[in-house]
Amino acid sequence: MTVTRATTADVRRYGAYIDGSMTRPGEHVFRRENPGTGDLVAEFDRGDEATAAAATASARRVFDEGSWSTASGQHRARILLRLVELMRRDSEKLARIEADETGKPIRLARGDVQGSIGLTEYAAALALTTSGEVHTNLGDGFLGLVTREPCGVVAMVTPWNFPLLLLMQKLPFALAAGCTAVCKPSELTAGTTLEIARLLTEAGLPDGAFNVVTGAGSVVGDHLARSADVDFLSFTGSTAVGRSIVEASAGTLKRLSMELGGKAASIVFPDADLDKAADGVLFGVTFNQGECCVSGARLLVHEDIADEFVRRVAEKAASLTVGPSTDESADLGAMIHEDHLNQVLGFVDDARAAGAEVVTGGERLTAGALADGYFVPPTIVDRVAPGSALFCEEVFGPVLAVTRFSSIDEAIELANAVQYGLANSVWSTDIYTALTVSRRLQSGTVWVNTTIDGAPQLPGGGVKQSGYGREMGKVGFEEFTEVKTIQIRTSV
Repeated sequence: MTVTRATTADVRRYGAYIDGSMTRPGEHVFRRENPGTGDLVAEFDRGDEATAAAATASARRVFDEGSWSTASGQHRARILLRLVELMRRDSEKLARIEADETGKPIRLARGDVQGSIGLTEYAAALALTTSGEVHTNLGDGFLGLVTREPCGVVAMVTPWNFPLLLLMQKLPFALAAGCTAVCKPSELTAGTTLEIARLLTEAGLPDGAFNVVTGAGSVVGDHLARSADVDFLSFTGSTAVGRSIVEASAGTLKRLSMELGGKAASIVFPDADLDKAADGVLFGVTFNQGECCVSGARLLVHEDIADEFVRRVAEKAASLTVGPSTDESADLGAMIHEDHLNQVLGFVDDARAAGAEVVTGGERLTAGALADGYFVPPTIVDRVAPGSALFCEEVFGPVLAVTRFSSIDEAIELANAVQYGLANSVWSTDIYTALTVSRRLQSGTVWVNTTIDGAPQLPGGGVKQSGYGREMGKVGFEEFTEVKTIQIRTSV
């Protein structure tokens, strides 16, 4: 394994991005270290309320002036496709920034970039092809038009686990609709968001149509939630922070889209292809180190196959490689920071103390190249009791909680017995079982014989405490529009 260490010259320093240019960082900055190596990789401006207000005013001015909001769909599509070209040109740079700041393996970061490019291409297609409705059957001399217009200034608050990909599940769709935007990325992983702002300026987006302010959520995020100049706020993050945004925004009655926490179940039936299911279950819980809102953190497995299936998953887990983001062979990278690592391992310790069996993993890795980072191996905890913390709460790490069931009804009851409803997976070759379970699961997404899968055309989002609103797909695009009805009498 070859690990390349960063030097002082490699540190990226950013201010805010407002009106088409980067500001100088202020006196106070966030220092970001690669969580796998401890190397300082970036410094971000600690933006204040005045900076957030300036960014919001910029987006408001540009929207109201109409240079973007009234541009043709063809023009918007052309700018987005130019962004696609620039992202392809800079794809390795974007992936390196993403890997440095998140600690995820570089291979996964490259996948995030490619996924972001696909989302932008699809949004460009929507900009070009979306239209309204004409109603011609309302009676003689009566015509009805139903139009879609950009909803206005959009605030985007994005998390640290997929900084680029989750930005691009929002931004190109908002721009395609004709909105202008302000983004508050995580103060830990803001680099790719700021680079996208630069690329959009290069692509020809009007200055001020997209602005980025780095800073604490309690300052910058709170301002965006309370600002009367923001018409719509799209948030991805924890359920607890989502509630605070809802409360802060109440005075303005702005529209909200909330993509919050999850506790997905992988439900495995005896008729499943068990080898493929074992691969899928393991991928579902270890993808992005388990730092994923749709992570398959619970395994609900039929009691007739449970022992054998858990053994298979554990054997496959032993073959995965954990390493720093620069390790080209790594399957899992580092946890985002030490406090999070300790929180993840705390769930395992509590489950062990309550009588659950830790089949594999459960301890911090510190050998060799892992000594300076926050690494947790794939961890399987068997016989986890329903209602326990490990069963119910979002761990956000590569920890699989195993619980057995004896019938379809019990499997569905267990899957739905948490506050979240973001995603679930069903593993069965029986179409009756697959459809019956899928339709009764309380989640915005259900995967059958696959997991953490998808395409830009397919919307995603949650129910229950996982939030509301949808991203991606035509539905995700329509989130950024307002419907207007125009009624015309052509005779009196």
